[in-house]
Amino acid sequence: MGTWISPADPALQYMGRIDRSQGASPAFYYAGSQVRLGFTGDRLAVRVQNTRFYNRIQLGYWLDGAEGVLDLSDTPEPQLLEIPVTRCRPLHRLILFKRQDATHYFRLLGFELAEGGCACKLPPLPQRRIECYGDSVSAGAVCEAYEAVGQTDPPAKCDGTADNAWYAFPMQTARLLGAQIHNIAQGGIALLDHTGYYHGGQIGMESVYNKLCYIPETDTGVTDWDFAAYTPQVVILAFGQNDHHIGQQDNILLTGQRRIAWKNRYLELLGDLMDKYPRAVFILTLTVLQHDADFERVLDEIQETAGSDRVLRYRFRRTGTGTPGHPRVPEQSEMASELTQFILSLGDQIWV
Repeated sequence: MGTWISPADPALQYMGRIDRSQGASPAFYYAGSQVRLGFTGDRLAVRVQNTRFYNRIQLGYWLDGAEGVLDLSDTPEPQLLEIPVTRCRPLHRLILFKRQDATHYFRLLGFELAEGGCACKLPPLPQRRIECYGDSVSAGAVCEAYEAVGQTDPPAKCDGTADNAWYAFPMQTARLLGAQIHNIAQGGIALLDHTGYYHGGQIGMESVYNKLCYIPETDTGVTDWDFAAYTPQVVILAFGQNDHHIGQQDNILLTGQRRIAWKNRYLELLGDLMDKYPRAVFILTLTVLQHDADFERVLDEIQETAGSDRVLRYRFRRTGTGTPGHPRVPEQSEMASELTQFILSLGDQIWV
């Protein structure tokens, strides 16, 4: 009989918008959200309860510096998944993370160690804190289709197995800066409800940004996020890619009243976050995934209208022109490197 580690064990560290209201079974919704465990012994298994909506579902992990993947079955019943412990060392370190966005959600039910093993206290999480609001690029969708750098998405790699939030540019940027991150990213999402692709084009970032659970089909339904639970010093707004899609129509530009309404709602969301995080800096950006240049001009106008030195505009070197498909890991790394340099240029005072 091994040693059981409850999800409520104080030695565990959580990062991301994770619903911990049920201490024995915290729920993971957002891509990149994670739990960290230090432990002793030569065995490790994790028990989860997974709810699949579509695609093949995998969890990601890092154990003692080596990356791995856990395939989840379609069963709604709890699953005990073995994580091979291949290195002999006095203390092992695990990061278990959600690779994918709302293709699924899961509840963590606990860890099982070897008999006599124990959970160990880890160094505290960084004091630097980032938050990102983004779409499939920020969620790391199809980023592991390495053979298709600079190309459209290979259909065979669109089954979820090439999704990996770990390599999404906001996640990489946070690691390069030594920061925590809450990655509020969902594939297909646009700013406004009834636009974009997420949830049949019905749910936009305006209805997600302030949610803990944003997936209506979960066992809790949609729930509100307590912004007092996490206060970032840097906030990245990286959506706008999917906003050309309305109903069944593509390539709709923001003109006339539609442009005014879009800008006003973006400014309202930005203003709400600025009120909630009165010391944070906000970075408005799009990504290297191809998009119409007018969306870049709209963000320029929004920054000018905001009229605050806390609202910054950033353009990647190849913004909107880098690739017709989702950015692969090298392209995600390119963006992370550029964004990291930009944030470093703002000085250490932003982290106070």
